[in-house]
Amino acid sequence: MELLQYIDRRPEPREALALADCGDLEGLMDAAARLRDRLHGPRISYSRKVFIPLTHLCRDVCHYCTFAKPPRRGEAAYMTPEQVLDIARAGAAAGCKEALFTLGDKPERRYRAAREALAELGYETTLDYLKAMAKLVFEETGLLPHLNPGLMTAEELAGLRGVSASMGIMLESASDRLCEKGMPHYGSPDKLPARRLETIRLAGEAKAPFTSGILIGIGETRQERIEALLALRDIDDATGAVQEIIVQNFRAKPDTKMAAAPEPGPEELLWTIAVARLVFGPAASIQAPPNLSPGALGPIVAAGIDDWGGVSPVTPDFVNPEAPWPHLETLARETAKAGKQLVERLTAYPRYLDGEWLAPAMLTRALQLSDSDGLARPDDWSPGELTAPEPILRRGAASADVAAVLADAEAGAPLDEAGIVRLFQARDDDFHAVAEAADRARARLAGDTVTYVVNRNINYTNVCYFKCQFCAFSKGKLSENLRGRPYDLDLDEIRRRVAEAWDRGATEVCMQGGIHPDYTGRTYLDILDAVKEAAPDIHVHAFTPLEVFQGAHTLGVSVESFLRDLKAAGLGTLPGTAAEVLDDEVRRIICPDKIDTQQWLDVMETAHGLGIRSTATIMYGHVERPVHWARHLLRLRALQARTGGFTEFVPLPFVHMEAPIYLKGRARKGPTFREAVLMHAVARLALAPHFVNIQTSWVKMGPEGVSAALAAGANDLGGTLMNESITRAAGTVHGQEMAPHRMEETIRTAGRRPEQRTTDYGRPPELQVLRSRQAAPLAEVVETPARKYERAGPRTLYRPGLTAAE
Repeated sequence: MELLQYIDRRPEPREALALADCGDLEGLMDAAARLRDRLHGPRISYSRKVFIPLTHLCRDVCHYCTFAKPPRRGEAAYMTPEQVLDIARAGAAAGCKEALFTLGDKPERRYRAAREALAELGYETTLDYLKAMAKLVFEETGLLPHLNPGLMTAEELAGLRGVSASMGIMLESASDRLCEKGMPHYGSPDKLPARRLETIRLAGEAKAPFTSGILIGIGETRQERIEALLALRDIDDATGAVQEIIVQNFRAKPDTKMAAAPEPGPEELLWTIAVARLVFGPAASIQAPPNLSPGALGPIVAAGIDDWGGVSPVTPDFVNPEAPWPHLETLARETAKAGKQLVERLTAYPRYLDGEWLAPAMLTRALQLSDSDGLARPDDWSPGELTAPEPILRRGAASADVAAVLADAEAGAPLDEAGIVRLFQARDDDFHAVAEAADRARARLAGDTVTYVVNRNINYTNVCYFKCQFCAFSKGKLSENLRGRPYDLDLDEIRRRVAEAWDRGATEVCMQGGIHPDYTGRTYLDILDAVKEAAPDIHVHAFTPLEVFQGAHTLGVSVESFLRDLKAAGLGTLPGTAAEVLDDEVRRIICPDKIDTQQWLDVMETAHGLGIRSTATIMYGHVERPVHWARHLLRLRALQARTGGFTEFVPLPFVHMEAPIYLKGRARKGPTFREAVLMHAVARLALAPHFVNIQTSWVKMGPEGVSAALAAGANDLGGTLMNESITRAAGTVHGQEMAPHRMEETIRTAGRRPEQRTTDYGRPPELQVLRSRQAAPLAEVVETPARKYERAGPRTLYRPGLTAAE
């Protein structure tokens, strides 16, 4: 049998059934592992969970089960809310993110004790009580509930979907034969395959991420296993709801009717895992519980799984109490021995983290807990906060595929999208390998000096009519009111701040602001006149591509003509902000009315052609994925290769605390520490040799982040700032000014040599350097209140990102 053909296509039903006669275990496992690796790569995931056995009562009498127990005098039929919360809180304290509710199937239909206990608790059915407890656990602990409620109607599914991130029911088998007298499911009405398949189908219609799988070794044949897998595949093809397929091996338990039944051998489990992978294809998640096969985890990985399922550091496996969970460190070590990396996921798999599959409250919490791959965040670090990051483990050598990408990069080969994405996904040893390769590239391109510029930020207005969902800085009638009052600096205050900056040793003034509805291109020219009047020799780094685009439109001139006017008025360079993520799929979510990707690139290319250089930025860690980061870098690299006009690349991690899109529950908490460091490292490798300078933002990254970035490809700390309004409005606590002595102390602590620079990486005048080291305290700033503007009549506000102006 030619098994490798199923790497390129799934077997048709008749072909899948023919696998029942395939005895080539080695060939099956080889094909399954190759298929798994196509999309899952080096990762084997698991969910850190806490196990909540809400009730052991069940109306079914499966012949192998020790979880289900009849009512007993003196024993409560259900856990109390207090008991449920005690377990959930212990799980949350241990870092769990999933609360797994297990229970018997509709015990109130069999036992009076169940009905009476429910009535005393104030509920009519077990599923009503389950819904209330799942809601309680979620609201009190933030754990994401996964529910195993048994058979459900469409109405019951809809009700439970609102209080859970995922649900599940094991199909176990699609064979009616196992429900006949003398077979393991006899006397268990809820084990009829048609009923269980109908529940799974209804879950798909309800858009509820759903877990299912098969139980092997209970009397079924290999052909019946494949029939069960095909039945699940059909439902998943129709609905997309089957988020994982569990292949669980039967374990004989004392005091059950099947206590003496033979357990399936290891080869039988491996055969079934491999066949399941071939039947479902590369994208599916195939799971095998690690506690049921101790000592055999390596072969299980080799058979094609990509997930270990839920593992609890707090509670036992109540369904298989004889099989303790492996310690997570042991599981990580065994997974590494098998050539894979253990990664933590949420109870809902990454592809389900959207508004279609998760109820709003569940989606908000899932996004808060997830990283850019939809996997679990490892700690509470976020840009702009003081929380220390968890150390990133180092166990051994990098993965072969990461090592190959790094070898290409160090040989000078331009990285492609797939290679860049793979580097962004680096974890543990791969992370360290990427960071070290980037550090070597930095040494080759930029040397050991770390530069910084003494500058002042002047954000001339926080009034803006654009509706960027990540921005906490914008204020006023046309925006969402967050921190502070609307202001619009008058030219005298701008002059005062510029003169003060020059006297304190600044060589640059960095200026940008909201797009005030009263601003025109003339406003920006007037601002330049004011700056040059106050300090003729200061470098003006000002106006984003959005401001340039909008200013040109208001004057009725081309972007090129307006840029020429700005340059003549004293503009030195453009800041590379307003780039956010240069991919319109992302921009349609976070800044739909802003300039699009091509417009941003066009402004920059035009500016470079006129001799106006610029920085380039990325604002990341909100709704986008690593593939969007890769596309962003490739677009910057292509433009830089043509113009050479970018002075540096500046990663700007999303600061979430006050951002509208986060407060609405539609964004992550910024990048993880690993992702933030990798953005600097991968950018260094992907943009080489065209970008010499990679900057890290001390305002957003904090001391630990700056130190890590300097060891991962960065060679510049940006500006001393004096004032910082935009990131501070979003919630950062890392301050507004880092004076030269602190800059240099930070750099020397990292083992590097500090050096002041100008905007274009030249040497600043000695007098300005001396002034910067003897700077007096800043005078209090004056935020000129914004005039209340009333629209006299219909008014057009230019929004280039939309197809028509409003």
